[in-house]
Amino acid sequence: MDLVDRCWCGLSRTAHGANIPVAPPGEAWVPQRHTQAGPTDAYGTVEFQGGPHPTKAQYVRLSHDTRPDLIVQLLTREWALERPKLLITIQGGKANFDLQPKLKKVLRKGLLKAAKTTGAWIFTGGTNTGVTRQVGDALQLERSQRAGRVVSIGIAPWGIVEGSNELIGKGRDVPYHAIASPRSKLAVLNNRHAYFLLVDNGSVGRYGAEIVLRRKLEKYIAAQKLHPYTHSSTPVVCLVIEGGTNTVRAVLEYVTDTPPVPVVVCDGSGRAADLIAFVYKYASETGEQTMLESMRDFLIDTIQKTFEVGLQQAECLYSELLQCTKKKNLITIFRIQERAEGGEVQELDQVILTALFRAQHLSPSEQLSLALTWNRDDIARSEIFVYGQEWPPGALDEAMMQALEHDRIDFVKLLLENGVSMRKFLTIPRLEELYNTKSGPSNTLRYILRDVRPHLPRGYVYTLHDIGLVINKLMGGAYRCYYTRRKFRPIYAKVMNKSVNVHRNSASFTRHNAGGLSLITGFMPVTTEMALFDYPFNELLMWAVLTKRHQMALLMWTHGEEALAKSLVACKLYKAMAHEAAEDDMETEVYEELRHYGKEFETKALELLDYCYRQDDDQAQQLLTCELQNWSGQTCLSLAVAANHRALLAHPCSQIILADLWMGGLRTRKNTNLKVILSLLCPLYILQLEFKSKEELQLMPQTEEEHLENESLEDDRSTRDPNDAEVGVVKRRTLSIKKIVPPNQPTTNSTQVGDLKLKGALSIKKIIPPGQHCKAKQALIGSGAECETRVDQNGKVGKIGWDPTYRDLPEYHVPEDKRMRPLRLRKKIYEFFTAPITKFWADS
Repeated sequence: MDLVDRCWCGLSRTAHGANIPVAPPGEAWVPQRHTQAGPTDAYGTVEFQGGPHPTKAQYVRLSHDTRPDLIVQLLTREWALERPKLLITIQGGKANFDLQPKLKKVLRKGLLKAAKTTGAWIFTGGTNTGVTRQVGDALQLERSQRAGRVVSIGIAPWGIVEGSNELIGKGRDVPYHAIASPRSKLAVLNNRHAYFLLVDNGSVGRYGAEIVLRRKLEKYIAAQKLHPYTHSSTPVVCLVIEGGTNTVRAVLEYVTDTPPVPVVVCDGSGRAADLIAFVYKYASETGEQTMLESMRDFLIDTIQKTFEVGLQQAECLYSELLQCTKKKNLITIFRIQERAEGGEVQELDQVILTALFRAQHLSPSEQLSLALTWNRDDIARSEIFVYGQEWPPGALDEAMMQALEHDRIDFVKLLLENGVSMRKFLTIPRLEELYNTKSGPSNTLRYILRDVRPHLPRGYVYTLHDIGLVINKLMGGAYRCYYTRRKFRPIYAKVMNKSVNVHRNSASFTRHNAGGLSLITGFMPVTTEMALFDYPFNELLMWAVLTKRHQMALLMWTHGEEALAKSLVACKLYKAMAHEAAEDDMETEVYEELRHYGKEFETKALELLDYCYRQDDDQAQQLLTCELQNWSGQTCLSLAVAANHRALLAHPCSQIILADLWMGGLRTRKNTNLKVILSLLCPLYILQLEFKSKEELQLMPQTEEEHLENESLEDDRSTRDPNDAEVGVVKRRTLSIKKIVPPNQPTTNSTQVGDLKLKGALSIKKIIPPGQHCKAKQALIGSGAECETRVDQNGKVGKIGWDPTYRDLPEYHVPEDKRMRPLRLRKKIYEFFTAPITKFWADS
């Protein structure tokens, strides 16, 4: 006790009781020696009064020497916070100050964006004074939005908090008025924060109890891995706004610590921040501070006036500022309206994240993983994907897997623009892992899977066969997904057996028990057998639809081929999923959401068909009737019927096809029904009817009966041809061509035209136009080169994999005298009686 009946801790003599011994006069007060630890007696929820609705915050009183791992456990387990992907610690003055309105607006916008987009934690002093008050003003608008709320943690000394005695109690809801008394030396808590750690070292009315604990907590978080299967630790950055003498020392500690912490200084905010920015401007990169040495007297005088300190303390601060300049690479100065190298005005959030990249000396792969974790594709564009950057094999594939799993649409676009080939990327194990990922939005896949595979055990890993059963159920009719076909099973077993040793010990099999990213697919060797999918965007579209990643589905629809078919399949899947959701008595919002997604793809299919029809009506008709081997041999017209797309079926293009099918081989313009009836009554009248030529019949779409008849004939041929058996899988997945006639080869008979028909790939008999089927060009080359979809930096879709000399493959033309050959009498009679209009009147 001192002579004025007051303890060194700040309390009066009577507050300690009569049994407390009196220390010798010269002994210093030490918290470890002169305080006694005990279980905390103050934790719960504080309700800030004074607003339209009271805002709430969690709080706890803890000892100054509490272990940081226990604090993190409290934050993540008891308060249910997600682990931070970035830690922003705010340093500045304790006394109140005003910021320029423009700077305040920029700070508010940049700090919120940096925190919300990256999933960061913000550490502040917690009290409603100084820099913490400015940060609280930035959080004011954000508190009204519960979703995506910024995690703001105030770390304040227990002895400096106004009304701390009211907070004593276990699990209490304490009403709290954040109004400071003008005469009190204590401070109230800032009502914009969500969590408070109140550090107690036994002192009252003094700052400093929280400094050591806060720094230990920051270092502990910085040592933690971002995810269990990554090498990157949680990044930490210090943001300096205004500040006093303690702020200068804090900056020096951050830049000289191990590992060092990058510092972002807001120039123009006042005092310490302005001094650091000024010294940084005139500091030399080599370490010889001749310029600053010549300005020594001026700087010391400025320090004295700024902080109102004596000469000795000013010289000490000058020395600390010089030491900070030796770590100039760790300090970044943020100025309003300062433009980056590209000429754009940099925001505070970009400056913070860029400072982390430049200070930590991460490899490009680690930088990309960090940008993915933050979901900041703008940082990746400006700092990572720069000219001349070389990537190790598999690095971008690893990033693509992360982007797909975590539904990072902009990153998927960015990676496609920078050379990721989806055909090489997408393998059976990767696709299966995507279906089993726990990340992304909630979906109804597991409920539908229970209908086709009941009694599934807990933690069951979906296989592609299971997914195929789900697709078959949703598509309905005779649709058979490729994953459920007999030819796919041996391929699946062979591929999975080769990769099982890699995957069993990897993240793909432990992802259900860990919240981290699965990175093993990036290191998995990709073989030609594993790269099975010729149209990977089709597979990813179905994955995105089934897992309710609508924006990802739209992205996959815009890339690759068969856009009309993909939109119709997506429309049908969404409608079927909405129907299943209604039958399972799910929330109405789920049904309405799925139904809305289906309507959106419905609109896109109609707009696409209308555009194609206006460009070329003949090609648009062939587009509707082309048999799609990638979609179970369906046509776009049959998919539209399955999806109940009435608007598309009512389109003039569809109506022309239906009218053509109705007439069959007949060509009559007037009195059609009368002529058909007369021909039925008098068969000799058939000779007076007009029929289409052989070439026109070849270009006609087939009816279902003709299609099934031709399919059975081709199946008979394939059983007799041993060569077809070897490439059967390829024929079922891609367009196959019986023979290609080079343009310089003379044509002598019509059988050469027949050889150009697509066997089992198109249900219309037509010559392949140039540039439509890359398999035709591959067959012409005879080199077995790959043909895949590639998206360049401009977002254009193109083909790669064949020799450019065959890029302009001319269309094969039939001589003029061979084009319009009339039908023989027997063929006319056959076409008349097989026409649907004839069958209708014959049965009437």
